[in-house]
Amino acid sequence: MDFFDIVEKRRSIRSFKDKQIEKEKLDKILNAAYLAPSAGNLQARKILVITKPEEKKQLCEASLGQNCLKEAPVILVFFAIPKESEQKFGARGRELYAMQDATIACTFANLAATALGLASVWVGAFHEDSIIKALSAPVDCVPVAMLPIGYANEKPKERSRKNWEDIFVKEKFE
Repeated sequence: MDFFDIVEKRRSIRSFKDKQIEKEKLDKILNAAYLAPSAGNLQARKILVITKPEEKKQLCEASLGQNCLKEAPVILVFFAIPKESEQKFGARGRELYAMQDATIACTFANLAATALGLASVWVGAFHEDSIIKALSAPVDCVPVAMLPIGYANEKPKERSRKNWEDIFVKEKFE
């Protein structure tokens, strides 16, 4: 599958089979996230790999009851480290670049999972404080996204998208 096939094939999957992910596949997903670009190559992010049922249950509770977090065999939790970006880039690094670093890594993991025949869904709806507490995260880490990964137990149809003209603007806004 080439890159553009992967982009077109990717879907948000919220139901997973009771099947473990092979270590080789998980390692490739983690490597994709590891290699993701970052502002100033600071890599101002941490990625937790969650497999234990108790932690998954706590993440589900902290995420408005999104059961996909309990079903998936693996959850990657992406944290930004704003202080690291702030040291080099000031307020913009703290407020934006660290968040971008974490989300780019999440996107790479998301696409890598698809390339390997796995499914995932980006989870951004959660109570930050509950995630920090459940995972004993250091105070300088900000949870940005979670990515439950596994084998799909559903085949959602392609969803409608806005028209190109509603998304893309040439040169400048009119």
